[in-house]
Amino acid sequence: MQPKEPREKKGGKRTLTPSEGEGGAGDDQRKRRNRGGTEEQGGEAPGPGGRPPRGPGGKPRDGAWKGLEATSVGYFRRVGDRLGEGFEDDEERVMFVENVLTEVKGKAKVVATDKTGSATLQKLMALASLDQAVSCDRAGGHVVEGALRQMPRWTESPEDSEASALETQVLSLSAAVRRDPAAFVTHMYGSHVVRTLLHVLAGCVAPPRADTRTGAGVKGRPGAAPPLTNYEAPVSFWYEFRSLTEALITHINVSVTETVASMVFQVMLTVAHRNRPKLCKKLLAGVIEYLGSRSAAPGTSPLLVFLKDHASSRLLEVVFQLSSKPLLRLLYQDHLRGHLVDLSLHKIANFPVQRLVAASASHKMFPKVFDELNEGVEAILAAGHMGVIVQLAESCAEGGEKQGELMQHLLSAFHCDEPATRHACCLPLFLSLLTYEVYYTAETEGGAINTEIPLSSICYHGSLLVQAMARFKDRSLLMSSLRALTPADLAALGVDPTGSHVMQALLAVSSDKGRGKILRRLEGQLVQIACSRTGSRLLEAAWNNASVSQRESIATELAPSETRLRTDQYARHVWSKFALSHFVTRRPRWKEIQTEESKKRKLFNDIIA
Repeated sequence: MQPKEPREKKGGKRTLTPSEGEGGAGDDQRKRRNRGGTEEQGGEAPGPGGRPPRGPGGKPRDGAWKGLEATSVGYFRRVGDRLGEGFEDDEERVMFVENVLTEVKGKAKVVATDKTGSATLQKLMALASLDQAVSCDRAGGHVVEGALRQMPRWTESPEDSEASALETQVLSLSAAVRRDPAAFVTHMYGSHVVRTLLHVLAGCVAPPRADTRTGAGVKGRPGAAPPLTNYEAPVSFWYEFRSLTEALITHINVSVTETVASMVFQVMLTVAHRNRPKLCKKLLAGVIEYLGSRSAAPGTSPLLVFLKDHASSRLLEVVFQLSSKPLLRLLYQDHLRGHLVDLSLHKIANFPVQRLVAASASHKMFPKVFDELNEGVEAILAAGHMGVIVQLAESCAEGGEKQGELMQHLLSAFHCDEPATRHACCLPLFLSLLTYEVYYTAETEGGAINTEIPLSSICYHGSLLVQAMARFKDRSLLMSSLRALTPADLAALGVDPTGSHVMQALLAVSSDKGRGKILRRLEGQLVQIACSRTGSRLLEAAWNNASVSQRESIATELAPSETRLRTDQYARHVWSKFALSHFVTRRPRWKEIQTEESKKRKLFNDIIA
C-alpha cells in the first residue's frame, strides 16, 4: 500500500505518510532487523519477507496478518497518535481526516482487518463527517460498528445528502444480514455488528464497547447493561428493523444454543421492548413457541432442558424479564410449576429462576412462586446459590407480600429461630451466611456457647440479603440484632466494604429515635470510621439523615481530632462537609445553619411524600 503525498495546510501540521515521522519507516525496519524483532501485524508476526504466517501446505493460517505492509502499520500508528493530540481548529481536523480517508479508500478491508489499522479507523469515525464515514467500505467488525454509531448525528447534518448516503449504507448492511442471518449471528465478530445494527435501526445507541469495558457510563451492580440513548431514526429504519427481526427469528433453530447468536437475540428483544413493544410481544411469542415445541422426555417441558444450557438460559432470562403478565403466567403454569427448586439447585438454571422471581414480584402469581421456592430455602442455601434467596427477599420487599414467612424460614435455616434468645444473633449470621452452630463454635469453660465472638466473615450476598430485608415492613429483629452488637463490631461493620452498605440501609430506614440509639453505640468509634474509605461515606450518609442534636453529637466527638482528620485522605472530606472548622470557632452560628438546613430538608421530604 503506497499512499499519496497529502495536501498541506498553511500554518498547520501536515498529514503523516508512511515515509514520514520520527526516524521514518525505513529506520523502523532496520531497527527491527537489527534486534531480530517483528512488527505487530493483525496480532501475529509475519513470515519471511513480510509474508503472512503459513500453515500446512503453504496456505496462510486463519486469523493471520492479511496484508498491511510494515510502512503502512507505522503510518496508521502515527495517525492514531496524531488523533489523540487533538486539533487547533475544525479546518485542520477536516483536512487531516479527509487526507487519511483518501488514502484508505479502496483498501478499507485490508486496513480494517489489521489490528493497528482497525484501532485507528475507529478513532477516525468519531471525527469524520457523514460522507467521509460512508466512503469507508463495510469491513472489520469494530470499524463497521464505529460507522453505525455515527447514525444519530444524521439529524444534525446540514447536508441532507450526507444523511441520505449514510442511511442508504445502513439499509444496505441490513439487507446483507437478511440474506444470510446465520452466517452473521454465529460469527464472533459479525454478531457484534448485527447487535449494533439492531440498536441503530431501533432508534437507540449503546456506548462503544471500549467504554463499557472501562466502566464509563455504566453504574450499578457489576454486569449491569450499559445505558441506551434514543435518537430520531428515519422512518425507513422502522420498516427495516421489522424485516431484520423477522429474518432473524426464522433462524432461531441454529442460533438459540450458540453463545454469540444468543446475545444477538437478547439485544433484539431488549431494543424491541424499548421502542417497539408490540413487535416485542410477537418476537417473544415466537421464541417461546420454538423452545416449547422441541422434543423432550415424556411429561417434561423442553424449556427445562434449555434452562440448563449456557447460551439459551441467557436468552430465557431476557424472555422472563420482558414478558407480559399473561405470557409469564403461561410460562410458569405450562413449563415451570413444580420444578423451581430443582432448577434453583442447578448451576446454570438458577439464574433464569432469579429473573422469573424478579419479574413476578408485582404479579398475582408471586405467592405461588414464593411458596414453591420457600420449601427449598435450606437446600438452595446449602447449594450456595444465594442469588435466588437474595432475589426472593428483594421481590418480597418490592411486592410487600410474604415478608414474615421468608424471615421465619431464614431464621429456621440459620438455626436461630429457637430459643427466642437467638434472635439477637440473626444479623451476624445473615451477614456471614453461617448457621448458629458454625458461627459460634467456641465454648466457655462451663460448656456453654460463647456468643461474644467478634463480627467477621461479612460476605457480598449476605450484605445484599440484609439490605433487601431492611426494606421489610417489620424489621424489628434486624434492628434489635444491630443494637446488640458491640461498639467495636459496629465500627467493623461500618468500615467493611460490603457491611457499610448494610449499616447505611438500616440507618436510612430507622426513626430519629432508633438512629440516635445506633449513633450513641458508635461513640468513641467515629474518628476510626471517618478515616476509612467506606466508613467516611457511611458517616456522610448518616449525617444527611441525622437531626440537629445528632449532628451536634457527631461534631463534638470529631472536633478534638482536627489534626488527624484534616490530614487523612478520606476524613478531610468529612471535616469539610460537616463544617467542623466553623463548629470549633463559631458554634452557635453553626447550629443555626444546621437548624435551617434541617427545616429545608424536612420541607422538601414532605413535598416529595
